[in-house]
Amino acid sequence: MSSQSYVGNDLTLSRSHELFAEAQTLLPGGVNSPVRAFRGVGGDPVFIEAAQGPYLHDVDGNRYLDYVQSWGPMILGHTYPSVLAAVVEASKRGFSFGAPTQAESALAKLVIASVPSIEMIRFVNSGTEATMSALRLARAFTGRDKIIKFSGCYHGHADMLLVQAGSGVATMGLPDSPGVPAQATANTLIAEFNDSAAVEQLFRTYPDQIAAIIVEPVAANMGLVLPQPGFLEKLRELTQHYGALLIFDEVMTGFRVALGGMQERVGITPDLTCFGKIIGGGLPVGAYGGRRDIMQMVAPVGTMYQAGTLSGNPLAMAAGIATVTELRKPGQYEQLEHKSQVLADGLSRAVHDSHIDAQVVRIGAMFCLYFHNEPVTNYTIAKRSDTARFARYFWQMLARGVYLPPSQFESCFISLALDDAMLAETVKAASEVLKQ
Repeated sequence: MSSQSYVGNDLTLSRSHELFAEAQTLLPGGVNSPVRAFRGVGGDPVFIEAAQGPYLHDVDGNRYLDYVQSWGPMILGHTYPSVLAAVVEASKRGFSFGAPTQAESALAKLVIASVPSIEMIRFVNSGTEATMSALRLARAFTGRDKIIKFSGCYHGHADMLLVQAGSGVATMGLPDSPGVPAQATANTLIAEFNDSAAVEQLFRTYPDQIAAIIVEPVAANMGLVLPQPGFLEKLRELTQHYGALLIFDEVMTGFRVALGGMQERVGITPDLTCFGKIIGGGLPVGAYGGRRDIMQMVAPVGTMYQAGTLSGNPLAMAAGIATVTELRKPGQYEQLEHKSQVLADGLSRAVHDSHIDAQVVRIGAMFCLYFHNEPVTNYTIAKRSDTARFARYFWQMLARGVYLPPSQFESCFISLALDDAMLAETVKAASEVLKQ
């Protein structure tokens, strides 16, 4: 880890400051996605110039071990050779055609082979498109209007879903968003994550009106909140009993906590699943898929309309095929589990030795350090975290060459490019910071 650009624990970020000042005159808040503005930690954002393997390089010459990984997709590391080669080769044939390509079917086959609940799939351009399309499909299939989502779970910025959302919305302190009409969220029902009794009560109140439950099987937009034993199983039971659909939003967890996502780990088969992140290898992509009888309601086979000019973009398909092909090789997820466990154990020791109120949560190649001593099981508890302490931790870790998400309410990610020595460096840096 290079330290030549550091002055003590201070970073040299003059070029980043200059670029951010300029960006604020051109872009709202100087960014194209709110969490990038660093409002959750204060100060100005770091501008990135390049990335390679486990590292990010900023415009001021600093190098960081990357635990953001473009918010999840870079599970192999940045510019992974086979992925880079696939994108370059695809680009030589053209960037976009607005017509079918063989690559779309190739990636579809890989996803279907990896995730048993997927019988058919439709590619889109983002996680937001995937979730809004899946919910439209659920309403079309069931003939019902209401949906259930969970407080703190973020499923993109569609109007009907911006109700007590997490992630960037939580960081900004905006539980809802101006510009969303009351009518748009009138059919969106809210429950606390892990509160299956509340969900059951909603079904009793609206037994014939609920089209679907949409849930992050691991809530990764309020930090990292694991499902309590029996919670997801109860959601499956209730949806089957009341004739609603169960939608797993695995944009974060898909191909990250297991090859088959969280549904593989818990042995639950949702009706529909939303993907993004990893299946595009770092390029813009999303997808929704599931049971064949449901998916055949999508146009042009069925009457539920959804379209996209750049859906199935050949560059994104190429990156996705190369990434998923690498992940399907034997031993990859065992390596990820090992790396994640090593890091989580080290961070937990650092927390213990520092005698502070904090805890490490981990699953698969994801982890989070909460500055709070109460077990975090929902958004209400997550919001009690010491965000000021997190902000200090963030900047002190950055000064030691460790790039973390600039918000207490985001998950961190492990990549295969991180070796044990790098993980040990990260633990050492955290130990120093937490003892201060």
